[in-house]
Parts: sequence; C-alpha cells; structure tokens
Amino acid sequence: MRKLFFYPLCLFLISVSSLPLAAQSGKGRGFKADTLSERKLDSIIVASTRANDNTPIAFTTVGRKEIESNAPSHSLPMLIGMQPSVVATTEGGLGLGYTKFSVRGGDASRTNVTLNGIAINDGESQEVFWVNLPSVMNFLQSIQLQRGVGTSTNGPGAFGATLNMQTKTPSSEPYGVADFSFGSYKTFMESVALGTGLLGGKRGNWFSFDLAYNHANTRGYIRNAKARLNSLFFSASWRNSSNSLRFIYIFGDQHTGITWEGCPIDIYPENRKYNVAGEYYDEQGNVHYYDNETDNYTQHHLQLHYIHQFTPALTLNATAHFTKGDGYYENYKYNVKFSKYGLENQVVDGVTYKKTDVIIRQGMDNAYYAGALDMRYNGNNLNVIAGANFSFYDGDHDGNMLWSKWNQNIPNNYSWYGNNGKKREISVFTKAEYSVANGVTAFLDFQYRNINLKMSGIDKDFVSLVSENDYRFFSPKMGINFRLSPYDRLFASLSVGHREPSRSDIKESIKAGKTDQLKKERVMDYELGYQLERERLTLGINLYAMEYKNQLVATGRLTETGYVIQENIPKSYRRGVELSASYSPVNVITFFGNMTLSKNKLKNYTLYVDAYDNSTDWNQVAQKQVFLKSSNLIYSPQLIAMGGVSVNPFTGFNFALTGKGVGKQYMDNSSMEVAKVPAYFTMSLSASQEFKLSKRNRLRISFCVDNLLNKKYYSYGWIYRAVFDDGSTDYVEKGVYSQATTNYIAKIQLTF
Repeated sequence: MRKLFFYPLCLFLISVSSLPLAAQSGKGRGFKADTLSERKLDSIIVASTRANDNTPIAFTTVGRKEIESNAPSHSLPMLIGMQPSVVATTEGGLGLGYTKFSVRGGDASRTNVTLNGIAINDGESQEVFWVNLPSVMNFLQSIQLQRGVGTSTNGPGAFGATLNMQTKTPSSEPYGVADFSFGSYKTFMESVALGTGLLGGKRGNWFSFDLAYNHANTRGYIRNAKARLNSLFFSASWRNSSNSLRFIYIFGDQHTGITWEGCPIDIYPENRKYNVAGEYYDEQGNVHYYDNETDNYTQHHLQLHYIHQFTPALTLNATAHFTKGDGYYENYKYNVKFSKYGLENQVVDGVTYKKTDVIIRQGMDNAYYAGALDMRYNGNNLNVIAGANFSFYDGDHDGNMLWSKWNQNIPNNYSWYGNNGKKREISVFTKAEYSVANGVTAFLDFQYRNINLKMSGIDKDFVSLVSENDYRFFSPKMGINFRLSPYDRLFASLSVGHREPSRSDIKESIKAGKTDQLKKERVMDYELGYQLERERLTLGINLYAMEYKNQLVATGRLTETGYVIQENIPKSYRRGVELSASYSPVNVITFFGNMTLSKNKLKNYTLYVDAYDNSTDWNQVAQKQVFLKSSNLIYSPQLIAMGGVSVNPFTGFNFALTGKGVGKQYMDNSSMEVAKVPAYFTMSLSASQEFKLSKRNRLRISFCVDNLLNKKYYSYGWIYRAVFDDGSTDYVEKGVYSQATTNYIAKIQLTF
C-alpha cells in the first residue's frame, strides 16, 4: 500500500497533469482547428456540446496528433484511461475486445457519449459498448472529456462525465496512410486511410472524400478472449463560403469470445487465464470447451450534417442520424433443466431426462433515429447556443435454442422468449456566456428532457415486461469564469443532473413487484477550479462535490424467485480534489501527471445477504439485513494517479515512460475486506521514430510495452456472499478479471 502512494506521489511531485495529450485549458496540442479556415464550419458540428476556455467546468481535449501517438492499438477507453479521475478496465486482459472506463467512480452508464454532437449511448442500458466501434480512434479528429455533470448535451443526461468525439475533418490536401501492427498474444492490426483533399473550387464550391478501413485480430490474454474486429469510415463533404453539407457512414463489426464471467478467485493464483465460458463435460467426466462461445454484433451509423452561416456571428446547424444494429450471444449451457426454457421433460429411447446440455442464441435487433437542430450566436460580449433534439430507439430481444443433447420433440430453432423496448426522447437547451466585465464571464445553461419508455413481451424467465414509464427533467447549470491574466483562470459552477432508470432496473422492479418504489436519480455537482497555462508549465486544481439523491445501487437483496434488485439510496456523495500539471524544463523533456483524491460514500445503507439453514442442506431462509450508517460506493477508489516523462532528444524521435496507480476498490457496497479489489500500479514505455522520405512521404515506426513491471493484478470483478444460521463459515464466490502481464505492440506507418 505504501508503494501505491509512493510511486504516484513521486511522479506527481515531478510534474502531475493530464498527459501531454492535452493541456487543461482544453487545447489539445497539435489540434487547432479554428486556425484553419477550411475547418471552421466543421468545428460548429460539435460546438453545441463542447466546453471552451470560458466554460466553468473541468475538461480536457485530446487532438489528432495525440490520438495517433498514444493509441497504437488500444480501444478508446484505454486512451482515455490516462486522463484525470479515469479508470479504464478490460474484460479479456488486453485493450482489444470489451473495454470500459469510469470517471470519478461513475460507471459507463453514467457517461454521456456523443459523436459529432449526436448521442450514441445505447437506448436501454445507457452505455456505449466500445467493442462495437472498433478502432474508432483512427477516424477521430479530437476527443473532449468533461468531468462532472458538464454542459447540456443530447441523449442520456451526464451523471458523472461527458465524452464528446469529433470525426476527422476534411484535409485541404490529398493524403494516404497505411499501417500494420503486431503484438503479444497473436495480435495483428491493419488499416488504410485515403482522402482526396479539397476538390473543385469553381464558384467557391469545394468537395472532399475520405475513406478509412481497419481490421484487428487477437487471441487475447485469457482463454476465449479472442477478437476479430472490422470498421469502416466514409465521409463525403461539400462546402462553400457559408454552407457545409457532410455525409458520414461508420460501420462496425465485432466477433469476440465471451469473457464476462471472469476467473474464480480460488483458481486465479494458479491459472489466472482460466475462463469458464463454454465449459462442459462428457459422459466420462472429461472437460471440453464449446468453440463458438461468442458475442457477435454489427452496427451501421449514418449521419448527415448541414451548416449555414447567416453572418459571421449567426450559424445554423442541423443533423440527422440513423443507427442500425443487430447481433447475438451464443452459449453452451451444461446440464440445465428443460423447465428453464419452458419445455417439458424429454423422453428419449424410453429414458426421461429432466436436464440437458443446450446451445442457445440470445439476439438483439435495434434501430436508433435522432435529429438535432441548434442556432449559435457569437457576439462581442454574448455567446448563445439554443437547440433541440429528438431521438427514438426501437430494440428487439429474443432467445432461441439451437441444439439440445436430449431431444424428443423440440422444434428447430425453438424460441422461448421475445420482448421489445421503445424509448422516445425530446430535449431542448439554451446556453449563454456573457462577458460581465473584463476577464469575467458568466455562464448559464438550461436543459429540459422528456422521455417515454415502453416495454412489451416476456423475458427469458417468462415474466411479462409490459410497462410504460415517463420522465421529465429540468437541469439548470450556472457558473462564473475569471480570467485572472492571459495565463490563468479561476472558475466555479453549480450543475444539476438527472438520470432515468435503465431497462434492467425497470425489468427487475417489475419482477420484484416494486415498480412504484423505483425513483429517478438526481445529482448536485459543485465545482471550483484554478488553471495556469504558460509556455513551459501548466497547473490545475479542481475541487468537486457531487451530492446524490436516490442514486441507484445494488443492495444484494433478492426477491423470493431469486432476482437481484437495485434500490434507490436516499443520500450518497462523491467529493474530491483533482490535481494536474505538466512541466518542460527544456524543449526536449516534458514531465506530466495527474492525481485524484476522493471520498465516495453512501449513507444509511441496508445490506441484504442471502441466508441458508446450514452449509450441508442449503435450505434458504430469510435474508439477513445489515445496516451501515456509512459505506464506500462500489468501484470508487479514493486514489487515482498518473504520471510520466516524455523525451524528444532529436527531430522525429519520441520516448515516453508513464505510470498509473489506482487505489483499493470494492466489488459491492459493503466495504468488507472479502469484497476488496487490491490497489495496483502499472507502467508503460513507448518509443517512436519518424523518417521523412520525401516532401510528402513519411515513415513512422513505434513500439509500446504495457505493464512494464510485469504486475499480476485484476482491475475489477464480482462477488456473491451467503451466510448460514448454524454459524458455518460464510460462503463467498468471486470472479475477477485478470489483466495481461508484460505485453507489447509494434507499429509501422507510412503516410503519403
């Protein structure tokens, strides 16, 4: 534990910032879109959802140059993982496959994610599954992460963070990029990108086309963590002096092995790559693994953006968006009851079988429609953006049995459940920045959301999901920004955020007969920050207090039929300080890092634990209740720190050493030692060399080593605990997600 505090503290004292990826002011080095006239209209696409230097919130912006140099192979969460207050994790141990990140302890469903101003959070779970957008960094121009409630945005309300992504803007010159990467665990990646540059010019009309394709393949770290990923990006643009029309198509296709069950904690010390997915036994008791235990999903994103500039101060931005997605999980289930699938016992050759092995597919087929319209006015002392957004999500869920070991009369492709969810949202917002005095800017932001969620059909356990819920939220935000000098600023803000329950929350409340007790969530977010930015030194400090009302947390309580219930906790909070800095004593060396120290508590919490009569018979009795006046929120470490050094001794060469430390966390809200995820600290090393082959052609070779210290750790997991009336030792079952030991990736890139 001392080492956990010592290493990050040393790195922080050396520097401490948000990677040289981005200055805290929000200006990503290497990305200055507004300095290029041909990109001004494109920057308006994301203007309604982005913060700027006068917005009184904490945020960082990562530019194209930093994306290229810091994401040789990993998914976007692994890149964002070096930002303040962020913890990134992987399910299969490597950056490819299922990855996610949390901000200030808030899980993925509490981060609003937009792509070119359009929300891409799943309509039902409110999450973004990054594996469905493979190699998304290869066609992004910039990324902005707002911590806290942030500014008003489209889609699910930000309840912990907002991530805003902008796709690559058209280049003024034709270009081509091809790269090939290879690494540990049979990881291979190839990508190619082409752009025409600006074409035409007659009567001021310009056209451009961009295309990028990416493929990735890996065996993965743990067993069955295989991944085969493909993505395609296409953009066609037209513009003149006051208009811009752009069509964007993004295709994502993923085929991955199922890894969601983790590694049992009792097996972890001897075989941390173990994965139970697809495991079954033959008649002689020999273990086998089903070779198609997979998750498969395909998405098509289509966007159409139109911008009209009436005057230099007044601009209209209109966007239409459509996403089509479909896929399925395929699982081998060993020795399960026929009744679980609504089937009678099967009689084969005169023998009656109550249980069988089966292969099942659980499918999804969904469509998402969205439209947004906003007007932007930039005056001398007043900037105003007003907008409206509409979205509609239509998602089908179904389950089919493909095969049964014992089969008398089961129909082919037997379907045992099917249900549908429809979610409609209408929102409007207005944001204003007013220069009160020289260097003093007031900020106001008002948003109204109207949400309707309908469900129909039956779930996999034959419970009817027929329901309809309406939610209405008004979320005001206000703050003030003081420009103390050209180099530093002080800001303060108060923001209100709301969040509706997810599909799974509503499902389980229906099954528990407690729909009337399921409440919407609210957070009051207080922020106070100071930032200094000079040529060689940047410093930042941000104090935050996020006070929750009715936050939904997992209590462990079960219904009489065994369903896990999340319940609203009346009071909880996340309070902390975020520190950051970067320092370049000379031109060739930069020290950087960040640190977050926080307390994340829930108050007056009742923990429910399964209880049985004894450890031999396992007859269930009434659950035990444990009242906790104060306890730690799940997956909310008190310490998150990052630091490192970047060296550029000569033109074209870069060397960087980074370290990331995450304090202890808990797999549930009990704060018990048995539920703890131990603190961990890892280091990474990267080096790159760029060669100029001609005026336009460049060759770049890069190499990255992750987990340089070869640490054996897990970043998260799950836990189940039961107690016995006869005083027997508690039963504890845990699954943990092993992270890869030392691994590498090498990349060769040719730009022409």
